[in-house]
Amino acid sequence: MNIKWILLFVGLSAAAFAAKPNVVMIFIDDMGYGDIGVYGNTEVPTPNMDRLAREGRRFTNFYVNSPICSPSRVALNTGIYPQRERIHSFFNNRASHKQRKMPDYLNPDRFTYARMLKANGYATAHFGKWHMGGGRDVGDAPLPRAYGYEESLVSFEGLGDRIIWSRKGLQGKSMKLGRGELIELPKHKTTETYVDRAIDFMGRNKDRPFLVNVFPNDVHDGHEPSQQQLAKWKGRGRGEYDERFFAVLDEMDRQIGRLLKAIDETGLAENTIVILTSDNGPTDWKRYYDAKVEPPGYTGPFFGRKWSLYEGGIRMPFMIRWPAKIKAGTVDESTVMCAVDLLPSLGTLTGSGIPAGTELDGSDMSAALLGKPMARKPVFWEYGTYGSIDPGRPEHISPKLAMRDGDWKLLMNQDGSELKLFNLKEDKGETTNMAKQHPEKVQAMKPQLAGWWKEMDNYYEGY
Repeated sequence: MNIKWILLFVGLSAAAFAAKPNVVMIFIDDMGYGDIGVYGNTEVPTPNMDRLAREGRRFTNFYVNSPICSPSRVALNTGIYPQRERIHSFFNNRASHKQRKMPDYLNPDRFTYARMLKANGYATAHFGKWHMGGGRDVGDAPLPRAYGYEESLVSFEGLGDRIIWSRKGLQGKSMKLGRGELIELPKHKTTETYVDRAIDFMGRNKDRPFLVNVFPNDVHDGHEPSQQQLAKWKGRGRGEYDERFFAVLDEMDRQIGRLLKAIDETGLAENTIVILTSDNGPTDWKRYYDAKVEPPGYTGPFFGRKWSLYEGGIRMPFMIRWPAKIKAGTVDESTVMCAVDLLPSLGTLTGSGIPAGTELDGSDMSAALLGKPMARKPVFWEYGTYGSIDPGRPEHISPKLAMRDGDWKLLMNQDGSELKLFNLKEDKGETTNMAKQHPEKVQAMKPQLAGWWKEMDNYYEGY
């Protein structure tokens, strides 16, 4: 081939790569809606996370699709309601999975946004919490590579190369499973290490589009700051639990700042999509209430916490920055969006194809991400039907089904009991059940919610 044509081909290929935006997905473990400064945190400055709102677009009606880790992560990665894979609670051990009608890991045949982007020429990596299979006594779960990630470093709730911060308990069990390099570090060094890996990965792939997940563990209890980190927060908050939480939140924000600085310094910021959100609400273990203290973590104006379908368990902060396309400092207070929407939305934003026949529950909300508010079809949830963890505060235990349609939210059990209707525009804290005042809304929404659950429940037959 003539050298001129070779150079032209290389030049065209480089231009095609350059046109595709990089994607950095930051998915934080157990961070509440109000734990970021721009979402209401007045105790701990979070300047680096706040920066994403200042330089990008912030949403106030973003939801995850489960109030617990594993199904929330499955929904994000696959764009489907996790009940389609019988993943309704956290991955534990084989006996627990069988009891709760769950598989031992996410089906590796499922389409993921990593697979979608990889097929479009992206380098792909996952650094941080996994929890979609592997750990405890499950040593045969697929590695992240099976789901489209070329490189990975996870924690004890996953396989492949992983960080271990204790030789006891669940982490000790993880050590016995092998299948990857084990890196022993204190927990307060984990996010720093994930960010180090992400920075290295971006540097090695700066001449091609990349996807990098950074999924920190920090604000999932137990909170284990270094003594230096903790000293900064002594005497702050409501007691020891808050001190420790404030310390790890502060350090996590600092590490996110390092990540953003690296993107800037490599000259990639203009055409890099950075998304930040959380997997569910903040901790709600009974042990806090038994100790006569409130759990750390803040849900802002919302009721409920982790393990609850009330807003505090499922409504999350969400920010997206893409200087080339998204106007800085904007806020969307009307668009209802959820985690399953990110796969089809990223498909549009990156020009990545989704194979015909791919099962998706998510909607393409790319126009809203770019600045034009959108209406979305109803969103549905289920939690606790086949066994899971209950909130430590009894009042936070929600009905097992929920849906949101516009400003309205309906909760109920499968038999129609505990029916509650809220207008979230007027009543963010879900304080006033409007079911009797608006029977027409109940009549419209209840059959939809019951029908959705009937479809989802069919996946559990025979297990």
